[in-house]
This record gives sequence, C-alpha cells and structure tokens, in this order.
Amino acid sequence: MNRMVETFGDQWTLLVIRDIMFMNRRHFRELLTKSLEGIASNILADRLQRLVKQGIIVKSHDASHKQKAIYSLTERGIELMPLLMEMNAWGRKYLPASRLRFLAQVLEEGRPKLRAEFMAELRETHLPKSSAEKKTRGPRKPPRIFAMQKKLQAAYEAELAKRKQ
Repeated sequence: MNRMVETFGDQWTLLVIRDIMFMNRRHFRELLTKSLEGIASNILADRLQRLVKQGIIVKSHDASHKQKAIYSLTERGIELMPLLMEMNAWGRKYLPASRLRFLAQVLEEGRPKLRAEFMAELRETHLPKSSAEKKTRGPRKPPRIFAMQKKLQAAYEAELAKRKQ
C-alpha cells in the first residue's frame, strides 16, 4: 500500500491518468486546458514526467506536428483501469457531489463486459503496433473512435452543457 501512495500520492497524478485514460486527452495542451480542475502547467509537466519514469505512460513525438508530443498509456497504465473504475464507483456512492458523476455512472453500467471491452480499446489506442502489423496494414487509416470512448465523450459533453445553463 505504501508503494501505491508513493506512486499516486497526490490528486494531480490520478487526474492526469483519468484524463488520458477516460477522456482520451493525449497532448500536453489538451491536458492543461481541458482539465476541469485547472491544473497548473508546471504541475502537469512534473506529473507527466513522473508517470513516464514510472512506466505508466510513454511520451512520443506526434507525427502530425513536429513540436507536439503524444502521451500514451503503457500496459502497466492500462491495468490501472479496473482500480480507477472501483474508485469512481466508490466516489459515486459516498461522494454524491462529485464533479464527474457521469463518468462513474457510465463506468458502472455493464461492469465486467465493459471493463474487458474498454481495456481492449485502450490497448488498441495506446499500445504500439508491432512492426509486422504496420508493414501489412497498408495506407494509414483515420483513428478509430471506439464505442466506450464515444459514450464517455457524450456523457462529458452533456455534463458540460448542464453546467453552462
């Protein structure tokens, strides 16, 4: 338990992982400007660097823009998903004023099946393809939008619309 607290001992680390995993925010600017909690740029840079060192995420160059980096979950990071789902469920039950209740609600629906499907989506989105797969794939296809990601994004946008009213 102590090692877990050392790894995720502050709110920002978990929120960065949440935004990468559940909101598919993978660029520094997205993580900075779209955070509901308003993370400071120096804190975000520090947490991203820590997560890279811990092997939770990797940083690579974005092929679409020379100066951008893209952050991806590693297998170690993807395997945090069930833990984060349980934390969300606990928060929904015991902390009803949570700002992201919609996320917990969506994640609770169809738990075992959803968990497996979402982890498969995360693997396809974040883990690099083997070089053999890349060679046989042919022309580059546009990024696939997965069912779970669509559902989370729709719930997030609905929540934002409610707050603006």
